[in-house]
Amino acid sequence: MLSTGLPQGAVPKLERPGPLRERVYEALLELITTRALRPGRHLVESELAGRLGVSRQPVREALQRLNTEGWVDLRPAQGAFVHEPTEDEADQLLSVRTLLEAEAARLAAANSGTAGIAALEELCAEGEQAVADDDVDLAVATNAAFHAKVMELAGNVVLSELAGQVDRRVRWHYTPLARRRGTRSWIEHRSLIAAISSRDEQRATEIMRAHTEHTRKTYHQREES
Repeated sequence: MLSTGLPQGAVPKLERPGPLRERVYEALLELITTRALRPGRHLVESELAGRLGVSRQPVREALQRLNTEGWVDLRPAQGAFVHEPTEDEADQLLSVRTLLEAEAARLAAANSGTAGIAALEELCAEGEQAVADDDVDLAVATNAAFHAKVMELAGNVVLSELAGQVDRRVRWHYTPLARRRGTRSWIEHRSLIAAISSRDEQRATEIMRAHTEHTRKTYHQREES
């Protein structure tokens, strides 16, 4: 696959603090996660370096790290390409997400106070507006923030750390589904808030499990229709 340059407006600004290689890594990971660099995309070191305003060395180091983490495939004599996830990879990731987030919902129902409920309601309103405005990027970011807030309200540090390890990959898989899930996803979020607010641990668990399973099934059905 030939490279045709980064999409307009897709180049993040590199913040000054921190080692350059770390900043380049974070910038490329964000471009991959948001699908500004789509699966299968050929990644040319000189092009990326020019767009980011750095030398090729930190780009090369970042690509090697991304390869180790499974975001990029380094192919002999061909170069670097954004990884194309298999159906099995996606299924395993989204199944693990279901387990983690169902438990987070249960704990949130047991532990949340009025401030936590209000924060969820505010995020839900923002997500609903993003869908109404057809702002996919904002809808995806707000969806991630909503689920992160539920995880925070759960109050379990170990659970939160485990969820953090899969968060970016979940966003990566969810982005192409955002329009298709659309309003329905936020209706499910509203139901979850109601269950958490009423401290119904079992109901919150069931709603979150069904919600994440809907996303998993939608992912596998995305090529249909």
